[in-house]
Amino acid sequence: MVASAGDSSDGPARSHDISVRTIGASLLLLLAVVLAPLAVVATWADTTISDSDRYGDTVAPLATDPAVQNMVTNRLTDLVVRNVDVDQVTASLNDVLTRNDVPPVVVNHADVLAGALHSTLTSAVHQVVQGVVTSDQFPPLWENANRRAHAAVKKVLTDEGNNVLQAKDDTIVLDIGPVVDSVQQRLVDAGLEKAGSIPDVDRQIVLLRTDTLTRTQDALRLLAVLGLWLPVAVVAFAALGVWLAPAHRVGLMALGIGTAVTMIVLLVVLAVLRQSYLDSVAPDVQPRDAAAAIYDTLVRFLRDSALTWLTVAVITVAAGYLHGPGRGARALRAGASHATGAAGQTLARAGVGTGGAGDWLARHRRLTGGVVIGAGLLALVLWNCPTPAAVALILLTVVVALAALGVLAAAGTTRPEPTNPADWND
Repeated sequence: MVASAGDSSDGPARSHDISVRTIGASLLLLLAVVLAPLAVVATWADTTISDSDRYGDTVAPLATDPAVQNMVTNRLTDLVVRNVDVDQVTASLNDVLTRNDVPPVVVNHADVLAGALHSTLTSAVHQVVQGVVTSDQFPPLWENANRRAHAAVKKVLTDEGNNVLQAKDDTIVLDIGPVVDSVQQRLVDAGLEKAGSIPDVDRQIVLLRTDTLTRTQDALRLLAVLGLWLPVAVVAFAALGVWLAPAHRVGLMALGIGTAVTMIVLLVVLAVLRQSYLDSVAPDVQPRDAAAAIYDTLVRFLRDSALTWLTVAVITVAAGYLHGPGRGARALRAGASHATGAAGQTLARAGVGTGGAGDWLARHRRLTGGVVIGAGLLALVLWNCPTPAAVALILLTVVVALAALGVLAAAGTTRPEPTNPADWND
């Protein structure tokens, strides 16, 4: 009776303890899941802003993007042609023809040459500019311009700027002076002296334009400040939530499912923002294909990070399920165990047994498996900006290593079949 009374008194207390742990774990996991996409964005903002090499790597591909090259080529061609007064050239031609008593019919049709002259000039200048922009000389010039602009990125995000990268009326412009200088020199060498007088104010192209630059600045400035601490907080909340959960496996799966959902939401938001951005940029400010290329290039590391964590979340959920009591999970584990055991037996029969080492591996499966999985997680953490492909590679390596350990363990514990029938009774 005493034992029964004790059991009945412990029951409600234990149930209450489990309820408290469940609520606490749920709150912690919910915080981790909700903050996870913000942590991804904060990390992207922090690394893009503070790391000049990362920023250079981000914008470098734009130099070879056809849409951006066309945008720069058309922009510089217009600037050069605009500095040549075709009407003045035509008027001077009229004066020359009139002074030399050229027949009136020729003088009266001299204005027709204006259109042809403008078209010919545009074509010639476009060809020279395109030669510069598509040459091997352009990528270094583009990279240097953006590296000089990197220091200004921080100022732009705090509503400041300098002569390289500036925020002007919701528009971020990039100074391409070195590219203009190169184009000018080639045109002057070709005999077009007017190309040397492009105003300094015209040595800029629109890099980004948004009607919500002020709000964007506020958000990115906050995320840049939280860039170091927010990911740490997410990891801490996630670890505490899984540890506090009455069933660690279930907590880990809940974390994976929630993270996968929020990463999908982040990817959808990026896609919506892309469409909104393209719709907000006027064609005369920035061609749509160039705007798309710039947006996609600037956010590609952010998108890759979201895809990476989505991949990790899916793998986490799958691993949690396979480790559980489900019929499918049990069948898969049994199949894997049978396969590794059969492979180990084959090795043992072939005389390639692992002996004591294999026996040790068999007795310490949890330890060796944990070491392999831990090494995989460490590789993922230390990998510089892992991609979904990198996660898949690490996962494949871990699976192969676990399978190899299973085979080696089976080869050490499997007794070879006797070749002498007299030994069958041993």
